[in-house]
Amino acid sequence: MIKINIICIGKIKEKYFTDAIAEYAKRLTAFCKFNIIELSEERIKSNIPNRSQIDEVIFSEGKRIMQKISPSDYVVAMCIEGKSMSSEELSTLIDNASVSGKSTVDFIIGGSYGLDESVKKRADVRLSMSRMTFPHQMARMILSEQIYRAFEISSNGKYHK
Repeated sequence: MIKINIICIGKIKEKYFTDAIAEYAKRLTAFCKFNIIELSEERIKSNIPNRSQIDEVIFSEGKRIMQKISPSDYVVAMCIEGKSMSSEELSTLIDNASVSGKSTVDFIIGGSYGLDESVKKRADVRLSMSRMTFPHQMARMILSEQIYRAFEISSNGKYHK
């Protein structure tokens, strides 16, 4: 059974997001081993951070993300400059990763300032949810739902269209 990880920066604070994510995690047990790996956000002491402080945060978070990725994992970096995909295309991406011998697919959601270039370079694909910006907590919920939908599509389940 394929393993799907969402590796992300920060904790979910709102109960309605945690409840929704928990529901999709429960549904996903029929299709995969689903894990959410939460890493703590780096803090900036200044209310108005400068570029150097932001770069330091992105680098530090990226380093910790990279420690959670195995060399054999298929990595999907969630970033605004990534490729947009339909739910069907995401389903095909996960299927193809599995067929190509990858036992783990890691979806990476960075912190408030984005993903370090090292994570993007490691990624097998860069994926954008939308050209719009979403809070990271909402992005995690939407991604969880889309992963569930992808498995339903590949199994011709109730959400396949």
